[in-house]
Amino acid sequence: MNDKKTSKKSIAIAVGCIILLFLGCMAFFSARWYITEFGDTGFDSILYTLFSEMSGTDSTVIMNFMTTALLPAIVAWVVLSLLFWAKKAKADQKGFFPFTRKRAAVVSLVLSLVMLVSAAVTVDLPGYIYYVSQQSTIYQNEYVDPMKAKITFPEEKRNLIYIYLESMENTYMSQDVGGALDHNTMPELTALVQDEENINFSHTDGIGGFHNMTGASWTIGAMVAHTAGIPLKVPIGVDRNEYGQDSFLPGVNSITNVLQEAGYYQTLMVGSDANFGGRKPYFEQHGLDRTFDIFTAREVGIVPPGYFVFWGMEDMHLFDFAKQELTKIAEQEEPFAFSMLTVDTHRTNGYVCRKCIGLWGEQYENVISCSSKQVAEFIEWVKQQDFYENTTIIIAGDHVTMDEGYIDRNVAEDYDRTVYNCIINSPVEETNSKNRQFVAADMFPTTLAAIGCEIEGERLGLGTNLFSGKPTLVEEMGLEAFDAELTKTSDYYTKHFFFD
Repeated sequence: MNDKKTSKKSIAIAVGCIILLFLGCMAFFSARWYITEFGDTGFDSILYTLFSEMSGTDSTVIMNFMTTALLPAIVAWVVLSLLFWAKKAKADQKGFFPFTRKRAAVVSLVLSLVMLVSAAVTVDLPGYIYYVSQQSTIYQNEYVDPMKAKITFPEEKRNLIYIYLESMENTYMSQDVGGALDHNTMPELTALVQDEENINFSHTDGIGGFHNMTGASWTIGAMVAHTAGIPLKVPIGVDRNEYGQDSFLPGVNSITNVLQEAGYYQTLMVGSDANFGGRKPYFEQHGLDRTFDIFTAREVGIVPPGYFVFWGMEDMHLFDFAKQELTKIAEQEEPFAFSMLTVDTHRTNGYVCRKCIGLWGEQYENVISCSSKQVAEFIEWVKQQDFYENTTIIIAGDHVTMDEGYIDRNVAEDYDRTVYNCIINSPVEETNSKNRQFVAADMFPTTLAAIGCEIEGERLGLGTNLFSGKPTLVEEMGLEAFDAELTKTSDYYTKHFFFD
């Protein structure tokens, strides 16, 4: 009887150690895959990936994970399991290595813990835990609810076109104009910010932009920050099922809520699946009237039925779709706010469409050049339309690129990477656009100011109107301290934003 109990216990220990080895291998290779593929986007982005709906993901991302993370993890697990546990039918029998079952268990346990700790360090889980163990008061002290703030629109309300450029940062420009390269891969976008009639808010006295902020280093996180002035976070202790498509930050008031109350007709257009990452539910639950994506593009004949490349459809089709819909929207009586998100410049290496010309040795740079040209052509088209006179255009990158391979190969480690921005045809003149320290959250009140709104107190969300002389929270606190506050746990965030 004792022998049977010992045997069952030995088997249980063996199974437990083998499972732990699998978890260690998966964590080790997955962490390295994530950082290599997406860069150091912060642990919030990893949590959001785990908690959110990810339908519509580019299939190459899934295949890349399977070949560079899942497969190596399985191979390593099988090899280690065989080395430590094969041919150990009895408690003291030796296998391929001169280990008894007891020693194999110890080695398996230690190796598994080493891999788990290594994975945690790779994604900076210890730093995240350090901050989330603290309570932030930044929202109680600094947050301004836009629906409670006094926002005055001009007598004749201006239209808004907001163009989110996927991963578009100033890095891609040449060094002589503030970029990091020997050559300028985005001359058209550079020319737009150099135009004295346009506005570029910069972290330097030349061309520049804003820094990534915690909770806004990936697309939907950035879009939340741009529109609501807060980071996108997954509160600790919230069940995955509570973070569904049916309720996306229901307590948050964003720019779409403000514009809805002001009588605007609002639309969002993307070239991928609008549901990816929760973009469609976020915008539609906060006042958006209609969403256009790859599926609606198929319905109206922009692309053929069943068409799908990269993340959906190329930007050349997206801009054609935008022209078609803007022409219709502009015929309506109410003012409009039209937002769109490009996708060709998404990591890794971007997507080469038939308009791309091989000017540079890097595929990613050729895609960036192609995007720059297409954006400029679209802006020129808008300028020729009757509605342009009363329309403000804002072009902004969502976040810095996640293509770490490209950055490692081409950008000096000490280069200060910032996100591109350009404001066109605003009735408001800037007074202090250079040497500013700001983040995506500051684009929220700045956007309203750019269409002629007056904001009492000059702040909405955690953002500051850059047209005003008021310092941003980053300028007051410093970026590192600001990010630290956003990383900390906030009962206010959970209570007021995450739930009704």
